[in-house]
Amino acid sequence: MAGLTLLRQHHPLSNSSEQLRVLHDRTGIPTFRGKLAESCIDPLRAGRIEILQVNVGKVCNQTCRHCHVDAGPDRRESMSLETADLCLDVLRRTDIGTLDITGGAPELNPHFRRLASGARSLGRHVIDRCNLTILLAPGFQDLPEFLAANQVEIVASLPCYLEKNVDAQRGDGVYMRSIEAIRRLNALGYGRDGSSLTLTLVFNPGGASLPPDQKTLEAAYRKELAARFGIEFTRLFTITNMPISRFLEDLASQGKLDSYMEKLVAAFNPRAAASVMCLNTLSVGWDGRLYDCDFNQMLDLEVEPDAPRHIRDFQRALLEGRRIVTDRHCFGCTAGAGSSCQGAVA
Repeated sequence: MAGLTLLRQHHPLSNSSEQLRVLHDRTGIPTFRGKLAESCIDPLRAGRIEILQVNVGKVCNQTCRHCHVDAGPDRRESMSLETADLCLDVLRRTDIGTLDITGGAPELNPHFRRLASGARSLGRHVIDRCNLTILLAPGFQDLPEFLAANQVEIVASLPCYLEKNVDAQRGDGVYMRSIEAIRRLNALGYGRDGSSLTLTLVFNPGGASLPPDQKTLEAAYRKELAARFGIEFTRLFTITNMPISRFLEDLASQGKLDSYMEKLVAAFNPRAAASVMCLNTLSVGWDGRLYDCDFNQMLDLEVEPDAPRHIRDFQRALLEGRRIVTDRHCFGCTAGAGSSCQGAVA
């Protein structure tokens, strides 16, 4: 595939069971349910499903150090047409208001446009979690126009406003290609003041630290990106690096896993725990299996056994009110101001 960016060859912890074992081996780290119980919010239970988040696969044109999906150009997992249509059928049969499409680079799935346009035809809000560089790849140059024509919100990763930091996380040259992609989106109206085309940028730390205050960082992004490149965006989300997959591997190899977990636990915020995204979001895997969130999906932690576990068996009444499946990685969503696919939560 042309236009691929390969940062380095990764050898992540072999499987989800091994990742969970490494997390469970942390002596002195409390369980997540124990911390919830201290705050009288155990168990967490799902509320009304407002967002259907669909991970269409692990194929990506980048290989980023912090990727919790372990996505890359060598992956083959990709959602089938049948499963994509099952997702659209759920939207057709319910009033779930948002389809959130993620990956990998979701646009590399052959059924991405069918999902996006199909959901829009049903009057649903659609989010594309975009890495920006895919918009410049051969064969995808018309994507910005497609997204604009369908009023798709773009949530785009730009983990820093400095070139050195972005390229260190995502690969040489990614920063300037991302800037070029944002310029193309701005030209179509994305991120412009008064425009209905929403462009959300996403920051995540470059290492084992928590994100800074979201509003303060957004102001810095606006100032720096406008001054350097004259580009605009709608808003900024901050997302904490989750201790799973490649980031977990890096922490373990550097001897920083215990200190990072201690940092997350020390910053546990009950207000954030009461607002985590799994309370109103249902996650669908590339093969149709159901999860409480995209992070649980990468650890093969399916929804509780009493709930339907595949999109073909979707029953809203059985999925709403389900007990959320948690583990120690969940401390990443409840530290400080909290973290979710919608940014800080508290």
